[in-house]
Parts: sequence; C-alpha cells; structure tokens
Amino acid sequence: MRGPLKSAAGLALLPVLALAAGCSAGGAATDAAPADPTASAPSTSAPVTAYAPYVSAGTASATEAAGSPTTYNLAFVISSGSGCTPYWNGTQDIDDESVTSRIAGLTGSGADVRVSFGGASGDELAATCDSAAELAGAYGAALDAAGAARADFDIEGDELTDSASVDLRSEALALLQEERAALEVSFTLPVMPSGLDQDGLDLLESANDHGVRVATVNIMTMNYGESYDGDMGDYALAAARATQTQLRDVFGLSAAGAWRGMALTSMIGVNDVAGETFTLEDAAEVRDFAREKGVAWVSMWSAFRDRECGEDASADDPLTDCSGVEQEDGAFAEALAG
Repeated sequence: MRGPLKSAAGLALLPVLALAAGCSAGGAATDAAPADPTASAPSTSAPVTAYAPYVSAGTASATEAAGSPTTYNLAFVISSGSGCTPYWNGTQDIDDESVTSRIAGLTGSGADVRVSFGGASGDELAATCDSAAELAGAYGAALDAAGAARADFDIEGDELTDSASVDLRSEALALLQEERAALEVSFTLPVMPSGLDQDGLDLLESANDHGVRVATVNIMTMNYGESYDGDMGDYALAAARATQTQLRDVFGLSAAGAWRGMALTSMIGVNDVAGETFTLEDAAEVRDFAREKGVAWVSMWSAFRDRECGEDASADDPLTDCSGVEQEDGAFAEALAG
C-alpha cells in the first residue's frame, strides 16, 4: 500500500496460523482469527467478518468512523532511514502527544488499534536494525506507545525480496511473542489473481520456521498490472480463492481455517495502475464473499480516501486524498462493513 501518508506450493511446516481466539473473555467480537475449526467444537453461528480500515496515525479524517470499525490499522511505523528507532512515517516520534491523543480518541469509541509497520515507502525497521533483539525492542516500543497488542507488517517491494531482513523480522517477532503471549501478528502482502507470489510464500515460510504465531495473512487486492483490465471485484475474489489454497498448504489448515486466517484489503476507487477502479459494487461483492467464507477481516486503503474528489484537481489527488469515483462520504466503509 501507499505511504507515507499525507497529513490532510505446499510446505511441510508447523501449522501456527489462526491460533488466536476469536472472542475476548467477555464475548465481544474481534478481528483475530480463531483456532482452526478442525481442532475445535462445531460452531452454531457463522464467524464474524470484522471491518478494519487503514487510517493515518497522525491526522484524523471525517470518514474514518463510517462503518463503525472494529479495529483501526494505524499507518505506518518505519525507520527514519537509518538506525533502529521507530517513527510514524519515518518522521514523527512514536510517543508524540498528538498521536497518543488521537489513538485515545479512536479507542474511545470501543474500537481497537493495530500498528502497521512498513508500507510502500520508506524503510521497514528490519532493514535498518542490526539484531533481532534490537528489532524486537523497536517493535515493542511502538506497540507500547500505541497501547496495542496487534501488529501488522506490510511488506512489499524490495523488502519482500530481501531474505536477510525477512529472516531478521521473523526472529524478532518470535522473541517478541515469547515476551507477549497475547501479541497478534498479521502480514499484509501483495497478491495477484493467481495468489501470493513466491516471495510472499517465502516470507510465510520464514515466519513459520522461526515459530511466529501468525493470526492472519492480509492480501492487498489491488495494483495487479496493466495486463489486468477486467472487473476488480472478480479479481479480488480470484486472488482470495487462490491464496486460501496456498494457506492450506503452507500452514496445514482446513478449508475453513484457511479462510479464517485471511484478511482482504482493497484500494478503493482508482488504483495506482491506470485502468483499475474498485467500485462500490465491487466493495459490496467482496464483503458478501468475505462474510460467506468466514474471512477474519476486510479493510481498505484508506479511510481518508473514502470521499469524492473535489473540483479543484490541484487540491485533491485521487491516489492520496479521495477515491476518484462518484460517491457519498464514507460509502465504501458502509459497503465493506455491511
């Protein structure tokens, strides 16, 4: 996915995916993936698919509460470009008072927050930290500053192919989960209608080899390339079906367990690739599909784009500020939340 934000093949591995409980002790719904249904008693009701949009950690938007999110994905924690200190968007201190106040406002509605590390721009901390212990400390510091027990790792571009940083991250996350048994880890990865590529599968293999407990694999159903000029809703469903098969193989899950170990994130409206437009009809289609299959959560890039662009093209960039399609404010959130 984009960032930083503007201010306005079967593997014989240990099955660690989807081990987190689906509800808190109090019975409230959560977007964590539950245990594989093959290892638990049959449920009398379908699992809940949560709505968890990506939002700016530093700047509020008028549309972010639309759809009543269960969890907000706070984007993005990265390095400043060197060293192992975490910053929001590489520039803002993680304990900046304006950010912590904003997070308190988001959680005051009853929602949770998930800290998203990485993104499409800047350096993810695994590329600049020197050791797994140091990296685990940096991740932990960011989580503590946000008051979060959920960590998302949006790994794409060159960092997805950097095996050294991939393995260092896996080692650090295993250490962090030893210290924080309740830490929920998700990976956000690029996808094609044919599923995850080999680099994405290698990242999951690395996590599995290091014993990381992965709650969900969040696939970015967007930006497929110029050769894909068809229906974006259909492509999202094709990507989900292909990835579900891959997750069954990688983690040894049942069909239902693999669906529950998945999340779906679309780039609403116009995408970075010319000709790709994710419509409100596509959003409703994805939501219905996710609910039918028992997908853990659905999301979008991003809540602050969930509005129609204004007439002044110099003020509104559809790739960063608005959706680029005709819509009511918050309409994509309402469609994805269902």
